[in-house]
Amino acid sequence: MRAAAGALIVAALAVQQTPPPPQPTFRTEANYVRVDVYPTKDDAPVSDLRAEDFEVLENGAPQKIEQFEHIVIRGNLPEATRIEPNTVRESRAMLESARARVFVLFLDPGHVDIGGSHNIRRPLIETLNRMIGPDDLVGVMTPEMSATDVTFARKTTTIEGFLTKYWYWGERDRLNPVDPVEQQFELCYGRENAKELIARWREKRALDAIQDLARFLRGVREERKAILAITDGWLLYRPNRALMEQIGDATGPPITIDPRSGKLSTKDPNSVGGIYAECNRYRMMLAQIDDEQEFRDILDEANRANASFYPIDPRGLAVFDTPLGPDRPPPLVVDAAMLRARGDSLRTLAGATDGTAIITNDIAGALRRVVADLSSYYLLGYYSSGRLDGKFHSITVRVKRPGIRVRARRGYLAATTAEMTVARAARDATPPPDAAALALAAALAPLPAFTRDTPLRVDVVAGWRTKDGNATPVFWVVGEFAAGTPPGRTLDATAIAASGASVARGSSDSGARSALMVLAPSAPIEAGDYTVRVRGEGFGTATIPVKLPPSPDPGGAVFFRRGPTTGNQTVATADRRFRRNEQLRVEFPIPGTESSTARLLDRTGKALAIPVAVTARDDSDGTRWQTAQLPLAPLAPSDYVIELTSGSTRTLIGFRVVP
Repeated sequence: MRAAAGALIVAALAVQQTPPPPQPTFRTEANYVRVDVYPTKDDAPVSDLRAEDFEVLENGAPQKIEQFEHIVIRGNLPEATRIEPNTVRESRAMLESARARVFVLFLDPGHVDIGGSHNIRRPLIETLNRMIGPDDLVGVMTPEMSATDVTFARKTTTIEGFLTKYWYWGERDRLNPVDPVEQQFELCYGRENAKELIARWREKRALDAIQDLARFLRGVREERKAILAITDGWLLYRPNRALMEQIGDATGPPITIDPRSGKLSTKDPNSVGGIYAECNRYRMMLAQIDDEQEFRDILDEANRANASFYPIDPRGLAVFDTPLGPDRPPPLVVDAAMLRARGDSLRTLAGATDGTAIITNDIAGALRRVVADLSSYYLLGYYSSGRLDGKFHSITVRVKRPGIRVRARRGYLAATTAEMTVARAARDATPPPDAAALALAAALAPLPAFTRDTPLRVDVVAGWRTKDGNATPVFWVVGEFAAGTPPGRTLDATAIAASGASVARGSSDSGARSALMVLAPSAPIEAGDYTVRVRGEGFGTATIPVKLPPSPDPGGAVFFRRGPTTGNQTVATADRRFRRNEQLRVEFPIPGTESSTARLLDRTGKALAIPVAVTARDDSDGTRWQTAQLPLAPLAPSDYVIELTSGSTRTLIGFRVVP
């Protein structure tokens, strides 16, 4: 469930705006700076301003506005109209667009209780549907993720399905911790003594993740990034000398069980590498953290990254800070101080980054105001008259019309002349990647999308089969429900041409967790771009873009797994994550009589000395499959590529081995 919190989110909306002006010509002798400006009056966006109404100052010096554009975002168009990035490279390119807004939904399970995660579900879904435009990108992050794992996309289907099904993702009031480090604290020191250590650990993980996110977003693009942080807030712990003293049983942990494996341990728990020694290392580290200073650093990082926070307390206006539970609550005065500290941390985070803190019982109404605030803005561009000195340059934007409040980026970090010279030299000296490197990158590109679980996952392969001498196109569609989904669910799939016409349909009512559907067009179709729309009963609709290659080339492969989770049965899967106790089978639809060979590559393209068995199979419908199969036990957790060579056709497909 925690892993599902990191699922992709994307949206379905529309934009109304004036035609984009010509892109400015960048001059190497000056910094071209883009500034997105959000002017409001009486909490409503101002939409009738002109370029001459604005004044931009950098370090107090007036700047000439070279580019001006007013953008208005509208929402609630069909999600099928949204163009999704197909690879990480495409996603990064879309992020660089000045016309696209970037949103990150930061879920903080350690500081949200079950009730809060339920309260925020519906308002958050409605807000995403209203707010995200066709050019906008949305990602999700949780504290256990690295910011580089955040995948940006344009539809809200997946996050809506997650928030509907897993409304209880909050863990603040969970009696039994699920985090291995927190479990270890309780084993070493007992439940009561471990409480502050667990609280400090959760706060450190959350703040470290937010700082990591701010730094990552700084390198993504100059324009504003909006972060919707779902959290009760933080206490901002200071160093505590008392925690540095021995707590709990000084002779060792209460039991000698390794919490990572659940097995009895024969190690001396006080030895280096033992459980108790590890607990003590964590304890000493957590006793010395200064989250107040880290919080100030985060504010600086966010301003340098032009990232605005919109923290949302999902509890609304809470009366008490401590969740109800079996533990004795703190005195009322202490609880009130904790509640006040959490609220202050959210207000400071928002106020210092030009965002809005939502701490109200009318969460839906407050989010609607945020939508209105972010749905109308101006893009300004200017050539900086400042020096390339490597320093932070402050930016001030003013509107000459009285009574208007303006929010804009507070500044940027200028490059140095040496950095500009090095960057230009590196750009000019970097050779274009060869075909092999591009093919390897394309095979690995989909794997970051499999970082977290989703309620419904879909994979589509387009290819050709030959019967009676005629080659006909086929779409093979694998739909897979999340583990724990009640049986009996149905799947319906439709292949749609670029014109919007339906070219093939298929369905599965087997009730199994995963199903392989074959969509065969009844009339001839051409190679090109198509969309496959899959509806899972109770899970909404997933829309997957797919390219039908020219005959007879394959457009991918169908994955199968066999292992303990499948009852040792081979089943089709839409998830490219596999465990070492599973068998992997990959089937390529490649017509022809040529024999095929396969080899396993690591993520750098180096061939590994692990044999890949290849067999051929002909189905009665005319499909010829080249099947590659290998056990995963010898592989360490990482990304890998299977390279299949059949005659002159070379196909690469990536997969991931997880712990």
